[in-house]
Amino acid sequence: MTLFELLGLLRKRLRLVILLPLITCLLVGVGSLFLPNEYTASTTMYVLSKNAEETNEVTQSDLSVGQMLTNDVTTILRSTRVKNDVAEQLGLENLSDFDLSITSSTNTRVITLAVTGTDPQQATDVANALVADTSEVAAEVMQIQSVNVIDSAAVPMHPSGPRRALYAAVGLMAGLFAAICLVVIEDMLDTRVRSGEDVEELVGVPVVGHFPAIERG
Repeated sequence: MTLFELLGLLRKRLRLVILLPLITCLLVGVGSLFLPNEYTASTTMYVLSKNAEETNEVTQSDLSVGQMLTNDVTTILRSTRVKNDVAEQLGLENLSDFDLSITSSTNTRVITLAVTGTDPQQATDVANALVADTSEVAAEVMQIQSVNVIDSAAVPMHPSGPRRALYAAVGLMAGLFAAICLVVIEDMLDTRVRSGEDVEELVGVPVVGHFPAIERG
């Protein structure tokens, strides 16, 4: 099937091609209204090594070591030990209801932690508690002077999700794709002979003539 033929089929079933995407977009959009709002609390921290604290000098070697320490601190931040400690401190069963996003640059010792949850205050408390507990664990198991907080997490005032407009757009595209598939499948299942070209394709011989359509009147 060529693109021109497909466009012709879609034009014949234009109502389906328009209505189905609109219906799916509406259904997904209405469904997303029932999803709870999500709030993201962010905090940034700086990894300070003991050597840098003692000498007050920063060399290229210190930067390389510092980056490795930053990667280690990031791993500690993701560890089950830290998550369990924070959950216990806050009286939570676990942190499975929160989405943790941890990022760090390749040329700095700054780590950014974003905690997303349905309760803005809890998300903030979890973010700040994770930083504090990570600092204690890092000082205990590694040669880390401290993990200093640059910006403490503040209670978010506005929701960060869900992205309802994006969901509606996805529903629209899914409906359009479904409509195209239905039109193509319907055409493939239609075995009726409609034209001379269909006869030639069916019997393998050329059509030399045909009877014109005569309207009754």
